[in-house]
This record gives sequence, C-alpha cells and structure tokens, in this order.
Amino acid sequence: MRLIGMPDSPYVRRVGISLVAMGVAFEHEAVSVFRHYDIFAAINPVVKAPTLVLDDGTVLMDSTLILDTLERLVPADKHLMPVDPAAFIRAQRIIGLALVACEKSVQVAYELNLRPADKQHQPWLERVRAQAVTAFDLLEKEVGDGAAWMGGDRPNQADITTAVAWYFTQNMTPGLVDPALHSGLVRLSDRAEALPEFQAVPYA
Repeated sequence: MRLIGMPDSPYVRRVGISLVAMGVAFEHEAVSVFRHYDIFAAINPVVKAPTLVLDDGTVLMDSTLILDTLERLVPADKHLMPVDPAAFIRAQRIIGLALVACEKSVQVAYELNLRPADKQHQPWLERVRAQAVTAFDLLEKEVGDGAAWMGGDRPNQADITTAVAWYFTQNMTPGLVDPALHSGLVRLSDRAEALPEFQAVPYA
C-alpha cells in the first residue's frame, strides 16, 4: 500500500500511525497538496490528503473512510475500534471531538498563514478558535489524567486520534489551547509520542 500526504497533516498522520499499529506494510510518500499539486493529481485527481492506494491500485481518501476500510482488512486482534457497543460509541464520540479539534486548528492555521491579514475575518476566526478550545476541553474530561489508554491495555483509535490532534495543534497553532489547562492531554500525548508506532510516523 502507498500512503500519500504530508506528515504534518493530522489526518495523514493518524492513518500512518494506525497502519503501523495494525501491522500493515505500506510506503509513505510525502507529497504536498500545495507544493506538489500536479504529482498528487496524477495519483488522486481530486488531490485530497490522505490518499491510500491499495495493493490492487484502488485509491481511497478521507482518513475516517480509510481507517474504516482497514478495520475490515486486518485480523480481529489488530483492530483499533472496540467491539463492545458501549465502548464503540464512546470511542466514536471521542474521535469526533478530536476530529473537530483538528478541523478547527487547521482552519485557524490556514486563516493566519494563507490569507492576507487585511482579508482575515476576525469574528469567524474567533468562532473557530472557540470551537477548537471547546473540543479540547471536552477531550480533557474524557482522557482524565492521561495515565491510562482509553483502549485499555493498548491505544485504540480514540487514543491515536486524540494524541495526534493535540500534538498537531500545539505545533501548528501554538497558543491556541493552553497546555496548563489540559494536563491529561499533555500526558496522553507524551506517552503516545514515545510509542514506536508514533515515532515511525513523526510529525514534520
């Protein structure tokens, strides 16, 4: 398999880490949707990261859809989503919050870094910032002190996506969310980043 996209994208990184955790062999091609548009378009004409090219050449996109597909391709002992309905629903809620946090952090970064200052719409920017902070506040309640994996004895997809979202936000939009108010997320992130799965797909 081929994973296409830059590792500074939280969506690309969550897929890469999950592939490693699932024991799926893949090649990572760091192709940018900005700097390498034509190269990316030759692989996926709609130029969406992450893109996963399966062994048979099928092109998949959107991190959640890719991970849903992988759950069906790997052995049961490699699944990253809980089987128990209550645990599955909780994981889905947490993943949803983490993806909102990612989305809003990305929007803040794009607004500040890509749009000229005189074109930035401050009311919208403040709304997006508030959404990101609220998502992380709710995630902080879910992770507790961050000392235990939400997946039990090993990280599940809720752990992976939450840790990736936190690390991305702290590096891409520093100051957006105060680490001092989110000690559980800080601890969860530090523990996750020390894992071989995370180190295999470093943020860059």
